[in-house]
Amino acid sequence: MPSPDISDASARCSDVLDAMEETVIADREFLETVLTGVLARGHVLLEDVPGTGKTLTARSMAEALGLSFTRIQFTPDLLPADVTGSHIYDEQAKDFEFRAGPIFANVVLADEINRAPPKTQAALLEAMSEGQVTTDGTTRDLPEPFFVIATQNPVESEGTFPLPEAQIDRFIVKTTIGYPDPAAERTLLRRRTDRAEKTPSVEQVLGPDRVTAIQSLPEAVTVTDDLIAYMTDIAQATRDQPQVRVGVSPRGTQRLLEAARARAVIEGREYVTPSDVKTIAPAVLAHRLVLTPDATVENVDKRDILVDVVDSIPVPTVSDVDALTTG
Repeated sequence: MPSPDISDASARCSDVLDAMEETVIADREFLETVLTGVLARGHVLLEDVPGTGKTLTARSMAEALGLSFTRIQFTPDLLPADVTGSHIYDEQAKDFEFRAGPIFANVVLADEINRAPPKTQAALLEAMSEGQVTTDGTTRDLPEPFFVIATQNPVESEGTFPLPEAQIDRFIVKTTIGYPDPAAERTLLRRRTDRAEKTPSVEQVLGPDRVTAIQSLPEAVTVTDDLIAYMTDIAQATRDQPQVRVGVSPRGTQRLLEAARARAVIEGREYVTPSDVKTIAPAVLAHRLVLTPDATVENVDKRDILVDVVDSIPVPTVSDVDALTTG
């Protein structure tokens, strides 16, 4: 199979988004953000109240991409082996054999991830960070491509375990679906009356090899020095905010670069623009901020802080970008 170019990849990404819009009632910008995380070879955190379509989004993304999908319902009694798998004694072979857990899939939906105890979250962290799991001293690689779409309920806190900052930092983007407007909700109900199944199916657009090939394209996207400085200035500014105790880490700055490149591929460009950075920065950086105790008590929104930071940083001129497009 020939390697796709950016123009072809952009067209395929548009097809994926079109297929998802047939089932998921959500803004296209939200779907683009999720797809950006996938193209940047990262993981996605969806935070919203129950019933807004988080699970449907994850399943639809997997189906449109042609990838295997599993769902793990996180609960306080979930053990690491329930996620990674364990050795089971085979009576016929008179030996122990490894039974792979649900983590061995291309797309893993970690539903209500903050309900899992710390040890189980640590097992998931290895999978997210290294693309592998270790059980009984043996390390096993996860399938390629591999990414986690995790969900959490921002309203209910009883019986939950807050995600450690190290794990939150592994999600390249965090976003929300939100409630649909009245017209969209009517569309949702009309679609339900037009089919016999509760859960709609999605047309497959790509396949594992094609997804992996497209994921390699952002590495070839050009980023000018002005945009490098722009992203650095944004990260630096988050560390100087009075309501922020810990600003964006250097890893977060790298993730912003990777996400901006992925967004350029979705848009069909071989170069990053300031608009790419401004559009994706809140989803990439806001969840990485650690607020001061006072700001936490006052329920200050991290995304609002990040948007204010981005708005305060001068946007680079487009002269270098113009030179890229003409030269």
